[in-house]
Amino acid sequence: MPKQFSDLGISAPLVQALTEMKIVVPTEIQQKTIPLLLANETDLVGLAKTGTGKTAAFGLPILQLIDTALPQIQAVILVPTRELGHQIFRNLEDFAKFLPQVSIAATCGGIPIKPQIERLVLPTHIVVATPGRLIDLIQRKAINLKETKFLVLDEADEMVTILKESLDEIVAELPKEHKTVLFSATMPGTIKQLVQNYLHKNVVEVRANMETLGNQGIDHEYIVVDPIEKLDVLMHFLNSKEGERGIIFCKTKAAVNKLAKNLAINRFSSGALHGSLSQGIRDRIMEQFREGHINILVATDLAARGIDVKEISYVVNYHLPDVYEAYVHRSGRTARAGAKGLSLTVLQPEEVVEIADFEKELGIKFTEFKKPSALSIEENNTLLWAKQIFKTKPNHDVAPELKDKIKTVFHHLTKDELIEKLLANYLLQNKNEPTEKPVKRQKMK
Repeated sequence: MPKQFSDLGISAPLVQALTEMKIVVPTEIQQKTIPLLLANETDLVGLAKTGTGKTAAFGLPILQLIDTALPQIQAVILVPTRELGHQIFRNLEDFAKFLPQVSIAATCGGIPIKPQIERLVLPTHIVVATPGRLIDLIQRKAINLKETKFLVLDEADEMVTILKESLDEIVAELPKEHKTVLFSATMPGTIKQLVQNYLHKNVVEVRANMETLGNQGIDHEYIVVDPIEKLDVLMHFLNSKEGERGIIFCKTKAAVNKLAKNLAINRFSSGALHGSLSQGIRDRIMEQFREGHINILVATDLAARGIDVKEISYVVNYHLPDVYEAYVHRSGRTARAGAKGLSLTVLQPEEVVEIADFEKELGIKFTEFKKPSALSIEENNTLLWAKQIFKTKPNHDVAPELKDKIKTVFHHLTKDELIEKLLANYLLQNKNEPTEKPVKRQKMK
């Protein structure tokens, strides 16, 4: 029989919340990490990917070890982005449903600091923060970390540059006897240096299997296209998924903007998400996506950290990611909470050889997604053209006299005859015209 959370030492109130969330069997990283953190005897480095349940791995023991009689901050969790910070904050709130005395606050950048300062005046046990905002609060003397027992660095590989500049200042505010927990997807030299500089020499290293919890419900597929047909094939796929929610990942902000513009032209319900957008716009787009007001999100890798929406049925890798970890982060956005999902990677012919490397490194199996025929793509484009016309709002600035002249041209045609002529005109104009120029792309390093 698989281990249960109670077998790991997790208390009844936390187990009750997990059961309500339908989280019953601990993942590998949770089984290895939770007992060590509950013992509270050592610093810890966890190497694990997105989807392996890292938040529960550190969050559950920290919640259990909070002394609610002490109304001061006892744990600080540092994260690379505000989106991930708010996801972790929501997860901790859910885990602590039956621990009402535990108080958790999120203090991340990109939004006004004043409400966060006011929040920290109240008793607070756990703070989830981005490094820059935490430094700001420290410099303003708006946060007291003198009783902090735990410092968690989540997704440290995404924060290396920031941490190198700010950890000294943060650690100086902590008591000497605190424990540090660091999670990273990989262990490059910069992370090893952080471990040597800031963690105890007897630090325990825990590695979780590369196979992630999320991958269990994901179909990994790829489709091979020539550059000239890439956009048309994507539009065909999206039309087949009408009414479902998905995320399309691009490598650059420029590519996100270009693709989002094409989706808007074709009247897809979509929004763009990348680092150059203001925090207010990013929040609004994410809220629209969570609430189901838009169905498609076009995003860069970093901007999509912290997207935890359960009903995402597919992910499209419009550009092959440069590193394996990025693929894990992307595909992990679908098949959440036990659901099934599709991760579709769009490849150019010369990239197909790289699929074997992804399979070997990630322990997953790809199957080929059948490319639609030229006739099917042409029919799909025609359907999109019809939808464009249908969803186009009337132009009330056109002079009535001109409208009357146009009506005179068409007045003797029936509705069916008018549709036939519009369709014939469209097909004539678009015959043999490519919709997207070939794009040069760099080989994956």
